[in-house]
Amino acid sequence: MIRKPAVAGIFYERNPDSLKKQIEWCFEHKLGPGKIPEETLNKRQIKGVMVPHAGYQYSGPVAAHSYYRIFEDGFPETFVIISPNHSGLGSGISTMLEGEWETPLGNVRIDEEFTAELVDNAGIIDMDATSHIQEHSLEVQLPFLQYFSDDFEIVPVSMWMQDLESSFEVGKSIKKTAASLQKDIVVIASSDMTHYKPQNVAVHDDNQVLDAINSLDEKLMVKRVLDMNITMCGYGPVATTIVASKEMGAQNTEILKYATSADITGDESAVVGYASAVFW
Repeated sequence: MIRKPAVAGIFYERNPDSLKKQIEWCFEHKLGPGKIPEETLNKRQIKGVMVPHAGYQYSGPVAAHSYYRIFEDGFPETFVIISPNHSGLGSGISTMLEGEWETPLGNVRIDEEFTAELVDNAGIIDMDATSHIQEHSLEVQLPFLQYFSDDFEIVPVSMWMQDLESSFEVGKSIKKTAASLQKDIVVIASSDMTHYKPQNVAVHDDNQVLDAINSLDEKLMVKRVLDMNITMCGYGPVATTIVASKEMGAQNTEILKYATSADITGDESAVVGYASAVFW
Protein backbone atom coordinates (compact mmCIF):
# COMPACT_ATOMS: atom_id res chain seq x y z
CA MET A 1 0.00 0.00 0.00
CA ILE A 2 1.16 3.51 -0.85
CA ARG A 3 -0.16 6.08 1.59
CA LYS A 4 -0.67 9.20 -0.54
CA PRO A 5 0.00 12.67 0.90
CA ALA A 6 -3.11 14.29 2.36
CA VAL A 7 -1.84 17.83 3.03
CA ALA A 8 0.84 18.49 0.38
CA GLY A 9 0.14 21.93 -1.07
CA ILE A 10 -1.72 22.90 2.12
CA PHE A 11 0.58 22.37 5.13
CA TYR A 12 3.74 22.38 3.02
CA GLU A 13 4.76 22.95 -0.59
CA ARG A 14 3.77 20.33 -3.17
CA ASN A 15 6.61 21.05 -5.59
CA PRO A 16 9.81 19.22 -4.50
CA ASP A 17 12.17 22.15 -5.16
CA SER A 18 9.82 24.60 -3.45
CA LEU A 19 9.48 22.21 -0.52
CA LYS A 20 13.25 21.97 -0.07
CA LYS A 21 13.47 25.76 -0.08
CA GLN A 22 10.64 25.94 2.46
CA ILE A 23 12.46 23.53 4.76
CA GLU A 24 15.62 25.61 4.44
CA TRP A 25 13.54 28.69 5.30
CA CYS A 26 12.40 26.89 8.48
CA PHE A 27 15.98 26.25 9.56
CA GLU A 28 17.21 29.75 8.71
CA HIS A 29 14.22 31.62 10.19
CA LYS A 30 14.73 33.81 13.25
CA LEU A 31 12.49 31.41 15.23
CA GLY A 32 14.44 28.44 13.91
CA PRO A 33 18.00 27.29 14.61
CA GLY A 34 19.35 29.96 12.27
CA LYS A 35 21.22 27.64 9.90
CA ILE A 36 21.20 24.24 8.21
CA PRO A 37 22.78 21.60 10.50
CA GLU A 38 25.93 19.67 9.74
CA GLU A 39 26.24 15.97 10.48
CA THR A 40 28.73 14.97 13.15
CA LEU A 41 30.48 11.67 13.78
CA ASN A 42 29.65 11.54 17.47
CA LYS A 43 28.01 8.47 18.97
CA ARG A 44 24.24 8.73 18.73
CA GLN A 45 22.55 9.78 21.97
CA ILE A 46 19.01 10.97 21.18
CA LYS A 47 16.20 8.60 22.17
CA GLY A 48 13.22 10.80 21.37
CA VAL A 49 12.01 14.23 20.34
CA MET A 50 8.84 16.29 20.46
CA VAL A 51 7.85 18.36 17.42
CA PRO A 52 4.84 20.47 16.36
CA HIS A 53 2.77 19.73 13.27
CA ALA A 54 1.03 22.86 11.99
CA GLY A 55 1.64 24.27 8.53
CA TYR A 56 5.32 24.90 7.91
CA GLN A 57 4.70 28.63 7.65
CA TYR A 58 3.53 28.61 11.28
CA SER A 59 5.37 25.86 13.19
CA GLY A 60 8.12 24.83 10.77
CA PRO A 61 10.85 26.99 12.35
CA VAL A 62 10.09 25.53 15.79
CA ALA A 63 10.03 21.98 14.41
CA ALA A 64 13.39 22.63 12.74
CA HIS A 65 15.07 22.75 16.15
CA SER A 66 14.36 19.06 16.80
CA TYR A 67 15.40 18.04 13.29
CA TYR A 68 18.58 20.06 13.62
CA ARG A 69 19.51 18.01 16.68
CA ILE A 70 18.51 14.72 15.03
CA PHE A 71 20.73 15.34 12.00
CA GLU A 72 23.65 16.46 14.16
CA ASP A 73 23.21 13.34 16.29
CA GLY A 74 23.07 11.00 13.29
CA PHE A 75 20.15 9.12 11.75
CA PRO A 76 18.98 5.83 13.32
CA GLU A 77 17.72 2.87 11.32
CA THR A 78 14.08 3.56 12.13
CA PHE A 79 11.93 6.43 13.37
CA VAL A 80 8.86 5.49 15.41
CA ILE A 81 6.56 8.45 14.73
CA ILE A 82 3.59 8.85 17.07
CA SER A 83 0.79 11.27 16.25
CA PRO A 84 -2.62 12.16 17.62
CA ASN A 85 -5.69 11.21 15.63
CA HIS A 86 -7.48 14.41 14.57
CA SER A 87 -9.96 12.79 12.18
CA GLY A 88 -11.44 10.20 14.54
CA LEU A 89 -11.18 7.58 11.80
CA GLY A 90 -10.00 4.08 12.59
CA SER A 91 -9.23 2.39 15.88
CA GLY A 92 -8.02 3.81 19.19
CA ILE A 93 -4.31 3.18 18.60
CA SER A 94 -3.20 1.95 15.23
CA THR A 95 -0.36 1.44 12.81
CA MET A 96 0.21 0.36 9.22
CA LEU A 97 1.91 -3.01 8.92
CA GLU A 98 3.38 -2.60 5.44
CA GLY A 99 3.81 -0.27 2.51
CA GLU A 100 5.24 3.18 1.95
CA TRP A 101 4.36 6.80 2.69
CA GLU A 102 4.60 9.11 -0.30
CA THR A 103 5.63 12.78 -0.10
CA PRO A 104 6.82 15.22 -2.78
CA LEU A 105 10.39 14.20 -1.83
CA GLY A 106 9.83 10.49 -2.51
CA ASN A 107 8.57 7.43 -0.67
CA VAL A 108 9.42 6.33 2.87
CA ARG A 109 9.29 2.63 3.68
CA ILE A 110 7.50 1.21 6.71
CA ASP A 111 9.73 -0.95 8.91
CA GLU A 112 7.55 -4.04 8.58
CA GLU A 113 9.59 -6.20 10.95
CA PHE A 114 9.51 -3.65 13.77
CA THR A 115 5.84 -2.84 13.22
CA ALA A 116 4.73 -6.46 13.30
CA GLU A 117 6.62 -7.18 16.53
CA LEU A 118 5.40 -3.94 18.12
CA VAL A 119 1.80 -4.97 17.47
CA ASP A 120 2.51 -8.34 19.10
CA ASN A 121 4.17 -6.72 22.11
CA ALA A 122 1.52 -4.04 22.65
CA GLY A 123 -1.88 -5.65 22.65
CA ILE A 124 -3.68 -2.33 22.25
CA ILE A 125 -2.18 -1.41 18.85
CA ASP A 126 -4.31 -2.41 15.86
CA MET A 127 -3.26 -2.77 12.25
CA ASP A 128 -5.58 -0.17 10.75
CA ALA A 129 -4.53 2.08 7.88
CA THR A 130 -7.81 4.02 8.11
CA SER A 131 -6.50 6.13 11.00
CA HIS A 132 -3.61 7.36 8.86
CA ILE A 133 -5.32 8.23 5.58
CA GLN A 134 -6.24 11.84 6.45
CA GLU A 135 -3.90 12.45 9.40
CA HIS A 136 -1.59 15.42 8.82
CA SER A 137 0.35 15.38 12.09
CA LEU A 138 2.54 12.42 11.13
CA GLU A 139 2.80 13.22 7.43
CA VAL A 140 4.32 16.68 7.96
CA GLN A 141 7.31 15.19 9.81
CA LEU A 142 8.51 13.15 6.84
CA PRO A 143 9.82 15.88 4.50
CA PHE A 144 12.05 17.23 7.28
CA LEU A 145 13.67 13.79 7.55
CA GLN A 146 13.79 13.26 3.79
CA TYR A 147 15.57 16.57 3.29
CA PHE A 148 18.64 14.97 4.89
CA SER A 149 18.38 11.28 3.98
CA ASP A 150 16.41 8.58 2.24
CA ASP A 151 18.12 5.82 4.23
CA PHE A 152 15.61 5.22 7.02
CA GLU A 153 12.31 3.51 7.70
CA ILE A 154 9.33 4.50 9.83
CA VAL A 155 6.81 2.95 12.19
CA PRO A 156 3.64 5.12 12.00
CA VAL A 157 1.49 5.09 15.14
CA SER A 158 -1.76 7.04 15.52
CA MET A 159 -3.21 7.61 19.00
CA TRP A 160 -6.86 8.52 19.49
CA MET A 161 -6.68 6.96 22.97
CA GLN A 162 -4.26 9.20 24.85
CA ASP A 163 -4.69 8.00 28.42
CA LEU A 164 -1.62 7.45 30.57
CA GLU A 165 -2.10 3.69 30.76
CA SER A 166 -2.04 3.40 26.97
CA SER A 167 1.04 5.60 26.80
CA PHE A 168 2.85 3.35 29.28
CA GLU A 169 1.97 0.19 27.35
CA VAL A 170 2.98 1.56 23.96
CA GLY A 171 6.13 3.26 25.28
CA LYS A 172 7.40 0.14 27.04
CA SER A 173 6.53 -2.01 24.02
CA ILE A 174 8.59 0.27 21.76
CA LYS A 175 11.64 -0.30 23.96
CA LYS A 176 10.97 -4.04 24.18
CA THR A 177 10.70 -4.29 20.39
CA ALA A 178 13.85 -2.26 19.76
CA ALA A 179 15.80 -4.40 22.22
CA SER A 180 14.48 -7.66 20.78
CA LEU A 181 15.36 -6.70 17.20
CA GLN A 182 18.54 -4.86 18.25
CA LYS A 183 17.46 -1.84 16.21
CA ASP A 184 18.65 1.71 16.62
CA ILE A 185 15.56 3.92 16.79
CA VAL A 186 14.41 7.44 17.60
CA VAL A 187 10.85 8.11 18.74
CA ILE A 188 9.16 11.26 17.42
CA ALA A 189 6.13 12.68 19.24
CA SER A 190 3.98 14.96 17.10
CA SER A 191 2.01 17.52 19.11
CA ASP A 192 0.96 21.14 19.15
CA MET A 193 0.39 22.89 22.46
CA THR A 194 -2.51 25.17 23.52
CA HIS A 195 -5.06 25.88 20.77
CA TYR A 196 -6.93 29.15 20.19
CA LYS A 197 -6.41 30.90 23.51
CA PRO A 198 -5.10 34.46 24.05
CA GLN A 199 -1.33 34.70 23.93
CA ASN A 200 -0.84 35.31 27.65
CA VAL A 201 -3.06 32.36 28.59
CA ALA A 202 -1.40 30.02 26.10
CA VAL A 203 2.11 30.91 27.23
CA HIS A 204 1.23 30.49 30.92
CA ASP A 205 -0.51 27.14 30.43
CA ASP A 206 2.07 25.74 28.03
CA ASN A 207 4.89 26.62 30.39
CA GLN A 208 3.26 24.41 33.03
CA VAL A 209 3.28 21.49 30.62
CA LEU A 210 6.79 22.18 29.36
CA ASP A 211 8.04 22.28 32.94
CA ALA A 212 6.79 18.72 33.43
CA ILE A 213 8.27 17.61 30.11
CA ASN A 214 11.58 19.18 31.09
CA SER A 215 11.50 17.00 34.21
CA LEU A 216 10.85 13.85 32.16
CA ASP A 217 7.66 13.44 34.18
CA GLU A 218 4.94 12.07 31.92
CA LYS A 219 2.52 11.61 34.84
CA LEU A 220 2.76 15.26 35.89
CA MET A 221 2.48 16.40 32.28
CA VAL A 222 -0.75 14.49 31.70
CA LYS A 223 -2.13 15.61 35.07
CA ARG A 224 -1.54 19.27 34.24
CA VAL A 225 -3.05 18.90 30.77
CA LEU A 226 -6.21 17.37 32.23
CA ASP A 227 -6.49 19.44 35.42
CA MET A 228 -5.91 22.74 33.62
CA ASN A 229 -7.95 21.77 30.54
CA ILE A 230 -5.00 22.54 28.29
CA THR A 231 -5.84 21.93 24.65
CA MET A 232 -2.61 20.10 23.78
CA CYS A 233 -3.57 17.75 20.97
CA GLY A 234 -0.77 15.17 21.30
CA TYR A 235 -0.12 14.74 25.00
CA GLY A 236 -0.50 10.97 24.60
CA PRO A 237 2.24 10.74 21.95
CA VAL A 238 4.49 12.94 24.11
CA ALA A 239 3.86 10.82 27.22
CA THR A 240 4.55 7.68 25.18
CA THR A 241 7.79 9.14 23.86
CA ILE A 242 8.97 10.13 27.34
CA VAL A 243 8.22 6.61 28.60
CA ALA A 244 10.00 4.96 25.66
CA SER A 245 12.97 7.34 25.90
CA LYS A 246 13.44 6.65 29.61
CA GLU A 247 13.08 2.93 29.05
CA MET A 248 15.89 3.21 26.49
CA GLY A 249 18.10 5.05 28.96
CA ALA A 250 17.27 8.74 28.54
CA GLN A 251 18.08 10.80 31.62
CA ASN A 252 18.13 14.29 30.13
CA THR A 253 15.77 16.58 28.31
CA GLU A 254 15.91 20.04 26.82
CA ILE A 255 13.14 22.32 25.63
CA LEU A 256 14.74 23.56 22.44
CA LYS A 257 12.20 26.21 21.42
CA TYR A 258 8.73 27.47 22.26
CA ALA A 259 6.74 29.96 20.21
CA THR A 260 3.15 30.63 19.21
CA SER A 261 1.39 31.46 15.99
CA ALA A 262 1.41 35.09 17.16
CA ASP A 263 5.16 35.13 16.65
CA ILE A 264 4.42 34.65 12.95
CA THR A 265 1.10 36.44 12.45
CA GLY A 266 1.21 39.12 15.15
CA ASP A 267 -2.34 38.20 16.21
CA GLU A 268 -2.35 37.46 19.96
CA SER A 269 -6.12 37.05 20.33
CA ALA A 270 -6.30 33.31 19.62
CA VAL A 271 -2.96 31.54 19.24
CA VAL A 272 -1.62 28.01 18.91
CA GLY A 273 1.50 27.03 20.83
CA TYR A 274 4.42 25.09 19.34
CA ALA A 275 7.37 23.44 21.09
CA SER A 276 10.38 21.30 20.26
CA ALA A 277 12.12 19.14 22.85
CA VAL A 278 14.76 16.43 22.84
CA PHE A 279 15.30 13.44 25.16
CA TRP A 280 18.64 11.66 25.55
